[in-house]
Amino acid sequence: MSDILHRLPEFIGNHLVLAMLFTGVLVALIGNEFSRLFRGYRELTPAALTQLINRESPLLVDLSAAADFDKAHIPGARNVQVSQFDPENKDLAPVKERPVAVYCRTGTASAQAAARLVKAGFKQVFWLGGGLAAWREANLPVAKGR
Repeated sequence: MSDILHRLPEFIGNHLVLAMLFTGVLVALIGNEFSRLFRGYRELTPAALTQLINRESPLLVDLSAAADFDKAHIPGARNVQVSQFDPENKDLAPVKERPVAVYCRTGTASAQAAARLVKAGFKQVFWLGGGLAAWREANLPVAKGR
């Protein structure tokens, strides 16, 4: 191990661009992990969301389009259009202490919605990583219609 440490300055001197790229990637990875720790909401797998549903009965919010919601959604979910999603709504004030899980078809829009919920003061916010596609890929049940 000490031989490697003694030769490291020589390696960096001979491969400066490679060492700079490595440092840049390392800083980006560390920054990404810190942002995940402090963003205020947690990403869940389909299995973890199933456990949350069974244990804590969260408010499930599906941000898919109405037609997509009618085709398939997680049982018990409420459909809210992304354009109508407002975490500052007075109707949501009573559920700020209750767990809230958001998802959409692919998981992209719901991650942004989770961040908005945290900013609005919700304490327990969860996001289904991969969205409904991940849920279906895990062969979990879906409901159809309203």
